[in-house]
Amino acid sequence: MGHENPAEQAKIILRTRLCNPSFIFSLFSQSPDSNYSKLKYIISSSVTEACNNSVLLLGPRGCGKVAVLEQVLEELLKEHPDMISVIKLNGLLHSDNNCALKEIARQLCLEHQLLFSKMASFDDNSQFLLSMLRECGLAHKTIVFVLDEFDLFAQGKQLLLYNLLDAMQSVTSQAVVVGVSCRLDADQLLEKRVRSRFSHRKLLFLPPSREDLERLLEHILLLSTDSSLPDDYTAAFNAKLLNILADDKFKGVIDTLCYSDSTVGHLLRFLFSAVCHMDMKSGFLSLENFKSALPSIQRQPKLEALKDCSVLELYILVCMKRLEVKELELCNFNSIMKEYKSIHDAFQTSDYYARNVCLRAFEHLLQRALISFDDNRGQGHSTEFRPVKLLISWHELHQGLKSYRSCPVRSLGV
Repeated sequence: MGHENPAEQAKIILRTRLCNPSFIFSLFSQSPDSNYSKLKYIISSSVTEACNNSVLLLGPRGCGKVAVLEQVLEELLKEHPDMISVIKLNGLLHSDNNCALKEIARQLCLEHQLLFSKMASFDDNSQFLLSMLRECGLAHKTIVFVLDEFDLFAQGKQLLLYNLLDAMQSVTSQAVVVGVSCRLDADQLLEKRVRSRFSHRKLLFLPPSREDLERLLEHILLLSTDSSLPDDYTAAFNAKLLNILADDKFKGVIDTLCYSDSTVGHLLRFLFSAVCHMDMKSGFLSLENFKSALPSIQRQPKLEALKDCSVLELYILVCMKRLEVKELELCNFNSIMKEYKSIHDAFQTSDYYARNVCLRAFEHLLQRALISFDDNRGQGHSTEFRPVKLLISWHELHQGLKSYRSCPVRSLGV
């Protein structure tokens, strides 16, 4: 790295940080009220006090559930070497009871250098699990079962969950079951017999607040003064970055980014794209880097569909949005035409089309899934009378109108 210019080194440092979940979430691990501290206490108490525990990590995808769990397990494995064994399952791969139990047996054999038999039956693997729980408990070794996509294990007869939690009722066992799910009602999916054996501990992971988001941006993007970078470059980089973070235009970019997805994972993808756009000549991040990263990270299928709409189709969408504002969330083609006529009368537009032309545009919007019928009960009725609903938000519609160069914005009544 000594032969690289400071900008290249800074780019490598920032991209390394963005790919390191432990660094990202270390910002929130110091507080005793953080999910990190609570989860570490639950698992470590099983190790130190020889007890059984179970907990659910719930929250939207991208909020750091797995990252925090991995960070906790890494710390505990350092603090208590040879006292923790980690078994990981994923509901997308192992939701079948037989498959899941076989995978548990395979990982236990691998962990304890035992011979694994692929031909073992469900009952054989069940007995092997009970024996391992007993032996590990007697050796004061805790087995941590991580069940990712936990809600998928809660489907069907839930035999695996029952056997696992029931085996943990033994005095000699020493285990922790950690369920990870994006469904907030995952515990309600459990059968009564399974729920009675579950501890009902739940840790809720949420997108960061505005204050946490600002702290996170500084934590990730500010260069450390004790790095190998020149002090004058580090000071200049950080000063310019702080000016960007305080700029109202940058805050507008972040607001747009978080409008549809405010999770940490989405933010990290955005920042990685911005860092990749960093200008190597100036050597600094700029506001333009963040602006150019925004469209590359946002999935905007509705905006793509809006680009190919005709002016008449935009009129229909605006009419439906105006009817929503008037608290008429459900409307049909006839009510849309009345609103269309009111816009024409108010603004005296030259864009006024015949009813049959409007009906074809209306049907085209249905085909493009920008609007849809409210239900399927009126399939025998004419298209003009069936209630429809709008499938795009006002924000998406406004962005689409702004990007439509030939759009007569004033005549659309917006």
